Amino acid sequence: MEKDKSPKGTRKEGIDRRSFISRTSLAAIGAIGTAGLVTSCSGKPKRKEIQLPAFLTQAPDGKPIKAGLIGCGGRGTGAAVNFLDAGPNLQITALGDVFKDKLDQCREQLRKSKHAVEVADENCFLGFDSFQKVIDSGVDLVLLCTPPAFRPYHIEAAVNAGKHIFMEKPVAVDPVGARKVLISVKRAQEKGLCMVSGTIRRVQKDFSETWRRVASGEIGDIVSAHIIRNGGGLWVVQRQPGWTDMEYMLRNWANFCWLSGDHIVEQFIHEIDVMNWYIGKNPVKAMGWGGRQRRVTGDQYDFFSVEYVYDNGMHTHCAARQISGCSNLTEQFIVGTEGFANAKGMIYNLKGEEIWKYPHPEEGSTDETWKVTDPFVQEHINLVTGIRTGNIVNDGEAQVNSTLITIMGRMSAYTGKDVTWDELMNSDLSLGPKVFEFGPVPDIPEVPPVIGVPPNLG
Repeated sequence: MEKDKSPKGTRKEGIDRRSFISRTSLAAIGAIGTAGLVTSCSGKPKRKEIQLPAFLTQAPDGKPIKAGLIGCGGRGTGAAVNFLDAGPNLQITALGDVFKDKLDQCREQLRKSKHAVEVADENCFLGFDSFQKVIDSGVDLVLLCTPPAFRPYHIEAAVNAGKHIFMEKPVAVDPVGARKVLISVKRAQEKGLCMVSGTIRRVQKDFSETWRRVASGEIGDIVSAHIIRNGGGLWVVQRQPGWTDMEYMLRNWANFCWLSGDHIVEQFIHEIDVMNWYIGKNPVKAMGWGGRQRRVTGDQYDFFSVEYVYDNGMHTHCAARQISGCSNLTEQFIVGTEGFANAKGMIYNLKGEEIWKYPHPEEGSTDETWKVTDPFVQEHINLVTGIRTGNIVNDGEAQVNSTLITIMGRMSAYTGKDVTWDELMNSDLSLGPKVFEFGPVPDIPEVPPVIGVPPNLG
């Protein structure tokens, strides 16, 4: 459970808090930076017309690229297949997980897939150190798909070993971990390594075309955003006899904050990343609240509402809920001085009249001009293309920024107090145990945070 702590300096990590990059860094393929500005003779800023790069539907051919999968659950297995779908001469040659049943299931699904992948016994590794064994097995690239608590350590090890990286979102669950990843991102850039994260919206053609139009000024200046992700309850794994604390928490990882970051970080990051993409800078403060009504395991909330404040006084509102039997909605609305945009592919004027809609092709159409490639495959197409062409793609800073924004919102909701960006960047909050091993996990009670103080009953 998070506590309201006084911020402490962490300059030992090699980051100057004041110079931390507030803009979003961008991938060379499929994600473009914030709108450039030119100045007219009158001195009034005038937006450039932004152009998007081509969205390839398959990575170019080249010498074989060997990938190792670290984290063999459902998302990891899916990411492995997505990687193989991205182009020719791609291989999965190593697997790593802490659970044999997860690794065996992954092997079987890869074997039965259209790619008919056979991973040799000697390249299947078990245990908390399996990530290092996969990295050392002769792979060129790693797919990091474990619960996000482990991501900072795995990213660091992969960069140190000179491996290209696909890293599922989010990249951390706490400020200490996020800053650790930022250091690794910088080192990856220095080494010329490609690094792609799993926040898929920036590689969706419909989302990108909508962003391009807004960045080119079609709704004027952005003045606010309204971001929602309301869906049903999450999956649950009940504790079984004989399981240690660690095994129970790992198998039920999406319900424990130290492993997942809570759903505001682990899932809502998709939508908040869209907001950060459009706005192009980090908020200076979060004012959050939330609670728990329906979860039956773990220590997390099942709903959040966060008001983010920016340095110019602009406010954005973000809300997420995971409770079954309620109205569901996932939307990213960006509001401007001249209109507003639904980031999925619609632009409206201030009267609410639709003035543009993404021209999704009709079913069965052979015209691929506006076809949207599966973004779970597109991100791997971009990654492989970057490796094979030498046009380095690295969206690590963008992923760190979006991760930090979600963490800031959670910290505020968990404590009932406003949290500033400076407090976040100086926070020594580090969740989870110090040692990863099967056995007891002390000091992490299976109860949600409770904010404030009891009422005075006089």
